[in-house]
Amino acid sequence: MSGKRTERLTGTIVKALSGYYYVYPDGRADDSVSDPIQCRARGIFKKKGLSPLVGDKVVYSVAETGEGTVDELLPRISELIRPPVANIELAVLVFSVTEPALNLQLLDKFLAHIEHAGIEAMLCLSKSDLAEEAEPEETAARAALADVERIYAPIGYDIVVTSSRKGAGTDALLERLRGRLSVFAGQSGVGKSSLLNALVPGLMLETNAISSRLGRGKHTTRHCELVAIGDGGYVADTPGFSQLDFQELGIEELGYCFREFRALLPDCKFRGCTHVHEPGCAVIAALEAGEVAQSRYDNYVQFLGEMKEKKRRY
Repeated sequence: MSGKRTERLTGTIVKALSGYYYVYPDGRADDSVSDPIQCRARGIFKKKGLSPLVGDKVVYSVAETGEGTVDELLPRISELIRPPVANIELAVLVFSVTEPALNLQLLDKFLAHIEHAGIEAMLCLSKSDLAEEAEPEETAARAALADVERIYAPIGYDIVVTSSRKGAGTDALLERLRGRLSVFAGQSGVGKSSLLNALVPGLMLETNAISSRLGRGKHTTRHCELVAIGDGGYVADTPGFSQLDFQELGIEELGYCFREFRALLPDCKFRGCTHVHEPGCAVIAALEAGEVAQSRYDNYVQFLGEMKEKKRRY
């Protein structure tokens, strides 16, 4: 017998591991020091084809033994497939200016997924100290920093430049995270765990140096977990990954996921314009006028080609 159940309680799943869901109760005054409740999920979820996710708001109950059960999933405002996390309000895309080198194609792929999910995105450029300390002839890091600000600020993306080592930019980042459920995403080795350690004193997440042979970091985060940052704010620290595919995204939806293209869609001559070869395409006209960044357009065409190729294979 599991013991008599208490009244229905509400909370947030902050970690899912080995079949257990760790639920942080609503209404705790100091969420940074309280322990979550370890729960199992009711079998009804499996029958309905539902799976609780980190970030889910849930109704749960606790037996006299202290064992919890997730009884009900409350409606989600957003859901990401990779990483599997729910109710994210802000996606912080962490990209280092160097070590590993900043990859604009990967950044655009992340942004397309975040836009498709309907989540606000901001860009966090980490390891800015490496750009500042670079020798004059080592201009790649500085150029990467300038490129991001030149390309992404005009289309409305919030950009914060940080250095975990020097503590630069962490106050500005923390201000944007307060009271919200956010996710840190980006390839491994860019400094996501170091940033969280800088934001939350005493957190001490495991970090790893970049492999000089491979030019990328080891995966230090092995499961998705919410880190409390105070004022009701949580950040999802997610496993590092460098590959995303567009399996959940339709070809006709891709243009909508590039926000500067989206603004031009009503001006295209043809409905369903792919922005590649059609006459009267407003996006191509804006590209030729220098109003759309060439790198963004090139990456869009690359993604479109990948999606068409995958569709042909299946």
